[in-house]
Amino acid sequence: MPTKKAKPAWDKAMPAKQFEWMREILAAPSPIGLEAAMSYGVIKPFFEEIKPKSWAVHQFKGNAGIVLDSHPGDEERTSVMIIGHADKIRLQVRSIGSDGKIWVNSDSFLPCTLIGHEVKLFSQDPKKPGDYRLIEGGTIEALGAIHFSEPAQRTGDKGIKPTQLYLELQMHGEKCKDKIEMLGIRAGDPIILDRPIRKGFTDNTFYGAYLDNGLGCFIVAELARIFAKKPLKNIRILYTIATHEEIGRRGAMAIAGEMKPDILIGADVNHDYDAAPNLGAQKMNALTMGKGFSITKGAVTSEYINTLIEESCQADDIPYQMDFSGRDTGTDAMAAALSGFDSAVTSIGFPIRNMHTISETGHTKDVLAAIGGMEATFRAMDTMNKNKGIKINDLKDNHPRLDNVTKL
Repeated sequence: MPTKKAKPAWDKAMPAKQFEWMREILAAPSPIGLEAAMSYGVIKPFFEEIKPKSWAVHQFKGNAGIVLDSHPGDEERTSVMIIGHADKIRLQVRSIGSDGKIWVNSDSFLPCTLIGHEVKLFSQDPKKPGDYRLIEGGTIEALGAIHFSEPAQRTGDKGIKPTQLYLELQMHGEKCKDKIEMLGIRAGDPIILDRPIRKGFTDNTFYGAYLDNGLGCFIVAELARIFAKKPLKNIRILYTIATHEEIGRRGAMAIAGEMKPDILIGADVNHDYDAAPNLGAQKMNALTMGKGFSITKGAVTSEYINTLIEESCQADDIPYQMDFSGRDTGTDAMAAALSGFDSAVTSIGFPIRNMHTISETGHTKDVLAAIGGMEATFRAMDTMNKNKGIKINDLKDNHPRLDNVTKL
């Protein structure tokens, strides 16, 4: 009798050990500009543990990004960079009130999504600059109580302004401001949401803070693990953990601009448009979590690279969905264009719900499909040209020609 074919990874529940590894990456406190907790504290030790001796880890002067390089110094092989970004959107201390309220900005959060949530504040010892401490036990507030709100806020006709947000550390009594300042809290200190991911009610779902973009970094790390065990022969892979994405892709621009990969793939979260409220009139494409990872068309993405990914996924029945962008993918896939060098690029993603909130929600099938899709694509690239690997001329000579199309 024929043997029963095993289910592929994306059609099964994510193994508990792998889920905990994903959780560890996402939980690393890495607000914008202070990403080393994830890149150096979690992922670099992992890279050092799994890498073959010939591989190398690159570090950078102006950011805490890292690159695991499968063929350091080899300029002959076609290079492929896949990027996740370690930085998390954060709040920052604006000022301290005489009553002990710590006024904060809302950065890329909707103010109304922050109220009542527990957070972590990181400040430096005023006597030892550079020595960071963690302050917990506070929540983000704005109105204090419904009794103090305006009538329009009670009915929902009026929202919360960013300037109304403050961190409540329960200070009371005399000289509250002095007590806060003695803790070393000062303008610019970062504050992040405090909710590590956990499994959701529905099978294979999970939720929590900062899927954006610990998930992209998880994909990069898992691909490094796979190819460290069974290395590719003909292409150079640059497994990249970038920084400063949330303020303009600044880290990826610096890293990619220095290393100039021939192919660049951004790995980042995407939106579940099907479940997004109030989008009906916009008639967005049918993109939903649980149906596979996404591939982006438009902006500066390469149709040729997208075709290679689609062909690889179709060959192995890996689920994927198509998305589109206009001028900008909104991801690190733009790093080459923004840095001004030539590279064939695209962006892959994982449709999630509630982006930039404390309850971002995802599906393990999409994450595992992205890993499988990228593994299949890289292996296909490695065997092109009679097992000599994808070449620069393949990128140059395979731009689609719409003057040579088949008429239906």
